[in-house]
Amino acid sequence: MNAPTRTGVPFSFGRLLVVAQNTFLEAVRQKLFALLLLLAIGLGASAQLFREFNFGSSELKFIADFGFGAMIFFGSTLTIAATAQLFFSEIENRTALTILAKPIWRTEFIFGKFLGVFAVVGVFCALTTLLLAGLLFARESALMEAHPEAFEHGRIIHYADVFVAGGLQWLKFGVLAAFTLLVASYSNTNLFTVIMGFFVLVVCHLQYLARDAYAQVASVPLRLLVRLLGYVFPNFQVFNVADQVGMGAGLNHLMALRIGGYGLAYIAIIGVLAVYSFRNREI
Repeated sequence: MNAPTRTGVPFSFGRLLVVAQNTFLEAVRQKLFALLLLLAIGLGASAQLFREFNFGSSELKFIADFGFGAMIFFGSTLTIAATAQLFFSEIENRTALTILAKPIWRTEFIFGKFLGVFAVVGVFCALTTLLLAGLLFARESALMEAHPEAFEHGRIIHYADVFVAGGLQWLKFGVLAAFTLLVASYSNTNLFTVIMGFFVLVVCHLQYLARDAYAQVASVPLRLLVRLLGYVFPNFQVFNVADQVGMGAGLNHLMALRIGGYGLAYIAIIGVLAVYSFRNREI
């Protein structure tokens, strides 16, 4: 059944924020959010226990990589699962039909759902980034006391960069949430949406390989197809500036801004596609 048209009813950011707020509260109540948050915090905190197995790399670099690795793994799982679950709970419980029977646009519904999930993932990223920064600061302070000669030029970790790297991971999860919502807008099952969400995650992380390979393809049509796919799916590797944390050199903040714009552009485009798809869907 299609929702009635919204002729004469102006678009409202207020209604959009109400949907986002309800989505956020529903997501926080889910046990999955608490479980993944506790696992990420536990793994991040345990980085110091495994620092003896860093195979010669910098101890601080190892802790940073371990912490951001936990954030990426559990954050991706949370993003895909929460987006699919929160969308299909509205469909399966028929609450979406009730909501859309009111003077609310489908655009408001879709972007409200996105902002709700984005806020939940933002809380997840903020807490794990704060924990990681605290661990790095405590361990670096201990190392400075034990080996002052290695820190004669001051601290190695640029803590502003830790938060910049965490923010870019949050933005990457936003792109992933938008893709998952796009799939959910035409999918009939939660399971299919989750599977496709993880498929998109893998493709986006390996996208840079396609770009490197398309120039070596002999067939011109195939080369253009591979190149087109390289633009359809964003390159998630560009968000992994966390690799530079703990190396001593600071991040290029101008490059970080460009990466942020890159992520926001994909969120906007994918969000518009999700709205278009959902407008043609029967509920």
